[in-house]
Amino acid sequence: MAMAAGACCCACPSPSSSPSSSLSHRPRRRRQMLTPVSMCCSSSSSSLLSPPSPPPRVPAALALARGNGGGGRLRIFSGSANPLLAQEISCYLGMELGKIKIKRFADGEIYVQLQESVRGCDVFLVQPTCPPANENLMELLIMIDACRRASAKTITAVIPYFGYARADRKMQGRESIAAKLVANLITEAGAHRVLACDLHSGQSIGYFDIPVDHVYGQPVILDYLASKTICPSDVVVVSPDVGGVARARAFAKKLSDAPLAIVDKRRHGHNQTEVVNLIGDVRGKVAIMVDDMIDTAGTISKGAELLHEEGARAVYACSTHAVLSPPALERLSGGLFQEVIITNTVPVVQHQSFPQLTVLSVANLLGETIWRVHDDCSVSSIFQ
Repeated sequence: MAMAAGACCCACPSPSSSPSSSLSHRPRRRRQMLTPVSMCCSSSSSSLLSPPSPPPRVPAALALARGNGGGGRLRIFSGSANPLLAQEISCYLGMELGKIKIKRFADGEIYVQLQESVRGCDVFLVQPTCPPANENLMELLIMIDACRRASAKTITAVIPYFGYARADRKMQGRESIAAKLVANLITEAGAHRVLACDLHSGQSIGYFDIPVDHVYGQPVILDYLASKTICPSDVVVVSPDVGGVARARAFAKKLSDAPLAIVDKRRHGHNQTEVVNLIGDVRGKVAIMVDDMIDTAGTISKGAELLHEEGARAVYACSTHAVLSPPALERLSGGLFQEVIITNTVPVVQHQSFPQLTVLSVANLLGETIWRVHDDCSVSSIFQ
């Protein structure tokens, strides 16, 4: 499993990040985290993306505030779902994780106790609701309740991967809309805000009655692709299904309007799909498949098979969330993909690694967003 190198000066695991997103820690005069990129067409050996232009300087007043204890009322706590990501976020912000005690009783009940004061503080709880989804969701709710009862000023649930996001509408009669139910639970538990990364569908934002900051993992993946030596004219971006066309089109636009292809599939049941045909031309091209998540990898692997049948020279898979439920590892490592590029919104354990897998870190992205929320700065400007 390849891990992109990242700079980190404290004694924590080195976060995976792209070549252009290596950021030093606070306090310091900082550059903006992410900048637009464009295609480079000078030669067949040119990189897929040209290096980003120099970013503007941070205003002196803001840099001074960051250096003089501006984060004194900022607290970050980690649940047990993805502590490594939480540690990388705190490392980026130049602070330590808050002390919290989480344990399970013999009957499986969850106990949470904050071991430091949060009275009057802006508290950020990092807890993706990845598998085991129900355990991690309940732990998040209890963490929120503990912060509310400890008189935190604001409580933000940082949910890099939002479980139940696919249950966002009724496809058949007598089905629940679990995404709305989970949104209600988080709100009623006492959260004031949610920070989520690449929700399965944008409509899920409307299920919350509290503000939602929705960030995207695409810039992290695009920065990594900047290091690849792929001729821009050979690239085609592929959506693995019709529902992901908007996501793939936005990705292709960042690649200087690369051509788009769509895999037409039919879903016969949960985690059961059948590929029907391909819309677009991929012959002799390097196909970059873009999706928000990889669960059992059925959709993306069947799409890759079709792309090879249609003459694609190589296939890359790019996804923000790698749930990797069985038999995803067998499908992804079977030789269909040149490289599988994911992020660490969901923790990837050692036994899930394989040679084609590259894990990028979203810690810098989430860390920058957390600081901007705490400092009442714009979040959307990160992606402009």
